[in-house]
Amino acid sequence: MKILVCISKAPDTTTKISFTDGDTKFDESGVKYIVNPYDEWYALVKGLEIKEAHGGTVTTVTVGTAEDEATIRKALAIGADDATRIDVKPEDGGQVAAEIAHFAKEGGYDLVLLGKETIDYNGSQVGGMLAEHLDMPFISLAESMTINGTTATLDKEIIGGIQTVEADLPLVVSCAKGMAEQRIPNMRGIMAARKKPLNVVPSSNAAKQTSFEKYALPAPKSAVKLIDPNNMDELVELLHNEAKVI
Repeated sequence: MKILVCISKAPDTTTKISFTDGDTKFDESGVKYIVNPYDEWYALVKGLEIKEAHGGTVTTVTVGTAEDEATIRKALAIGADDATRIDVKPEDGGQVAAEIAHFAKEGGYDLVLLGKETIDYNGSQVGGMLAEHLDMPFISLAESMTINGTTATLDKEIIGGIQTVEADLPLVVSCAKGMAEQRIPNMRGIMAARKKPLNVVPSSNAAKQTSFEKYALPAPKSAVKLIDPNNMDELVELLHNEAKVI
């Protein structure tokens, strides 16, 4: 089975976010990047589990510049067989989906996996657009998946319960929490990653479909008031008259 896993980078959650050029651009100076956790913990590890159970290969694909190769190497250290970087700076989800689809159409992949969203923009857009470009079924927000021959059975959370669906391969799946358990790369994997193929291919010149007009930070949190646990009257008075939640 040939499995393709889409890998993207995201700022570390401890990064202090700021903007430049009149709040029209994200300031990347001093930012530490990590592999997007939904791509790494759930999509990539699930791909490795399927490979271990059924045989095959796991390839990662990333739309990005040479600066992204450190995060790509981590995916290789976790266990991917090889990686491809599409050499263009990603601008929006539509461009990313089109670039990956152009690459994947020639690969004959049985399964395309990606995280349900990135932790910086939380768009959850690429999976659906990628499936449309590839003319494949798309299952979003999947929490578990089993493969039986050429059929995948998946569970996904819906309002009020869990929905179980079946789909024939080839298939695009966006992976949510529960799909797999995080794997930590060991020293052997880290050393092996240095020798694994990391191929760079040119961009297909897919056009971006959106532009960012302005970024803004959320309003600062208000000060915390500490109430003596024995003073219930004060707590009720504040919740009623100040917070207005009761």
